Amino acid sequence: MRLNPASRDWRGLVLPAVFLTVWALVTQAGWVDTRLIVPPEKVLAVAWDYVAGGTFLKALAASLWRDGAGFVTGAAAGILLGSLLGVSRWAERLLGPTFHAVRQISLFAWIPLLSIWLGYNDTSRIVFVAVSVFYPVTLATFDGVRSITRAQLEVAQVYAFTGAQRFTRLILPAASPQIIAGLNLGLVYAWLATIGAEFLLPAYGEVGLGDTVIRGRAAFNVELVVFGMVLIGTVGALLNQLATRLEARALRWRGDR
Repeated sequence: MRLNPASRDWRGLVLPAVFLTVWALVTQAGWVDTRLIVPPEKVLAVAWDYVAGGTFLKALAASLWRDGAGFVTGAAAGILLGSLLGVSRWAERLLGPTFHAVRQISLFAWIPLLSIWLGYNDTSRIVFVAVSVFYPVTLATFDGVRSITRAQLEVAQVYAFTGAQRFTRLILPAASPQIIAGLNLGLVYAWLATIGAEFLLPAYGEVGLGDTVIRGRAAFNVELVVFGMVLIGTVGALLNQLATRLEARALRWRGDR
């Protein structure tokens, strides 16, 4: 018997429900140190104060701004470089080896250099997010452009496309499935990098979901730390769902294959 999509969605809530139930039971029974594993009702109380005080919206807006600005910057640069490497063998031979060597550098190895160059501020955080997005989008775009067949290029020659027309009417549409998949992956990396940047590039007086967890740790406020982690995971899951839906909508023109 096949279950409808709604039934399958509800099944995904079983494990969280079991976890919450066990969490509540072990803390109420006193089987754990409630200073370290706090009861869920205390987390809810802190969450209420955090949301009602307006701090939540400020922190969420700040994190989403860094995430969005870094994603757009890194994605635009990735699409441009990936397209260039894909259409030009000369560019691939000139720039490709350096790009592949640099991308082997751990993402977090850029933190000390960014802090020296740009300081501990939003600019360094956004650049860090952009770097995290740049690599997967560049590789996906390169693969998409290189997947274009000779027959498709011959069609462009028959219609006497100019260089700009060939890029906008042939290359980008033909490579769009891979590019969009790279953007989807880049969006996931962007959110991870946003929280990582808020952890590793802290700035006095700045707000953000990552900063919320840092404040909770500094004050040994386990309730605030747990609530911040839940928020980070929830926003990340929502962004992933948004990216999946946008990908399906953007590729609707392909139809079922």
